[in-house]
Amino acid sequence: MKKRMLTGNQAISRGFYEAGGLIASSYPGSPAVGIIENTKTYKEVYSEFSTNEKVALEVAIGGSFNGARSMVAMKHVGLNISLDPLMTFTETPTNGGFLLVSGDDPGLSSSQNEQDNRNLGKFANIGILDPSDSGEAKDFTKKGLEISEKYSTPMMLRITSRLCHSRSVVNIKDRVEKNQSGMDLNSENYCMIPANSRDKQYAMKERIKELGKFAYDTDLNKLEIKKGTDTLVITSGLMYNNLKELDLDISIWKLGLVYPISKKKAKEVTNKYKKVIVLEEMTPFIENELKLMGIECMGKEYFSFTKELDIKDIEEGFYKAGLIKNKHIEDVEKVDTVKRYPVFCTGCPHRPTFDIIKKSKAKLIIGDIGCYSLAALPPFEKSNSIISMGASIGITKGLRKAMDSNDNDDPVVAVIGDGTFFHSGIPSFINLLHQKKDNENITILILDNRTTAMTGGQHNASSGNYNKNDDMKVEIKTLLESIGFKRVSEIDQYNYDETKKLFKQELNHQGLSVLILKGPCALKYKMNKPHFYVDPKICISCRTCVKTGCPPLKMIKYEGIDKLKSSIDSDICVGCSVCAQVCPVNAIKQSKKDKEDDSIDN
Repeated sequence: MKKRMLTGNQAISRGFYEAGGLIASSYPGSPAVGIIENTKTYKEVYSEFSTNEKVALEVAIGGSFNGARSMVAMKHVGLNISLDPLMTFTETPTNGGFLLVSGDDPGLSSSQNEQDNRNLGKFANIGILDPSDSGEAKDFTKKGLEISEKYSTPMMLRITSRLCHSRSVVNIKDRVEKNQSGMDLNSENYCMIPANSRDKQYAMKERIKELGKFAYDTDLNKLEIKKGTDTLVITSGLMYNNLKELDLDISIWKLGLVYPISKKKAKEVTNKYKKVIVLEEMTPFIENELKLMGIECMGKEYFSFTKELDIKDIEEGFYKAGLIKNKHIEDVEKVDTVKRYPVFCTGCPHRPTFDIIKKSKAKLIIGDIGCYSLAALPPFEKSNSIISMGASIGITKGLRKAMDSNDNDDPVVAVIGDGTFFHSGIPSFINLLHQKKDNENITILILDNRTTAMTGGQHNASSGNYNKNDDMKVEIKTLLESIGFKRVSEIDQYNYDETKKLFKQELNHQGLSVLILKGPCALKYKMNKPHFYVDPKICISCRTCVKTGCPPLKMIKYEGIDKLKSSIDSDICVGCSVCAQVCPVNAIKQSKKDKEDDSIDN
């Protein structure tokens, strides 16, 4: 048997492949983006990044309807987008095995909230698997598809950020093909009109009951008994490995299937111990399930309801609970370091746009989810709201209506990226035209870098207009005009002076206007232009260039010059030219080296 070191994301992809999976879909979102990135390497599997999570779920549902083993993967907040079809799909009998992978994010490493999707799995009446390492991530993927088919239910595989990205040993096996049965044409099972779906409420209840019986003696759950102890710790997922690092004198009941939990088994296991403590990240999900069964246990009294729980946190919790007398893990000595805020990449086309916004009179900037969320941080600090994908447009309309009713005519600027526009922005754009008044001062900026940049450069619906390798070529301007927008402009974000002039013009326009600000993602498309340099004899130390926040720019001491002058690190400069355009004295020049190579790699 072959063994490989894989990340949790890679292991899930491998498990789906080995299980004969055929249809895999997703919308890119950390920490789960790597699942479909890896699934795409298996030619036997059809994989896609869909327009949004709802569409991705529906694509996988279609595969399952035909008897194909199917998987949809998304980050935790993505499940919110797909709840509408999910909550009805779970009423239908599952044909091909169906696995919903939720990448939860304890500690909010890359998310706007920290929701625990075990709660949504229970809400949807489906079983939930919680692997503790990459090996289990692969095995639980295969097992989840088997359970799905056996009990005719979708299954959730819940995985967390650290497990998605950490590596451990995985046993590699061959793929086993699964035949498709074809779609069941019995409309009573799949047309969820009230007359049919009423009976399905009872079917879901019975299904969970049967899963509870399965949970009684499944090998997905493991009981580790330590003789002579009166304490049982119940845990799951990555917390199991962190707990084992402490080597405590306790028994452990590790749950792989965290919902449903067998009430009969839980009572049999816990009745043998005086103290039952539940160790889990985020919400007290397992703890609450046990308490609903009448089992006395403790948990969140000792462990935080938020952030990741590391080994020190766990030891501290057990110390508070009186299970250990002495703490052995010392605090890590903190070393003072220079603070570094997350910043836009070198050459990012969004940087000149936000530099222009910062220097303008615009006060209200309604932001959205994307790389441009960084505009909320220094050096720009020009975003007053970031809520969810596509929310900037609807929020802007409501804000404008409220301001107008209060005789406040300050302009409102909304910012949305091209990926987010296609993900969930289009309905809000259509809604802007409903009961629109001609004098409503709204300026919408669509930042079009032709990729889903914040998650690694996956395609979106307009990528094919720039990259010949992508097959979707939707023109945003044409689409908006076909909807009914009258004032839509396009401009190159790198052309600083023209963009500044156009933005000022539209900001002063008493009405609704849209600016599509184009410029390819410098990282995705590997911008490769001659670098720029500073002539310190001309530089007046005004820091105008440095204030654009581009990483290659900094103030340094030149030999023979007392005053600090700006400089450009040629090793990381990609030649976007924005610094040269903002310099008031033309102290920034383009290098002659390779000047003829003025290209951008696709």
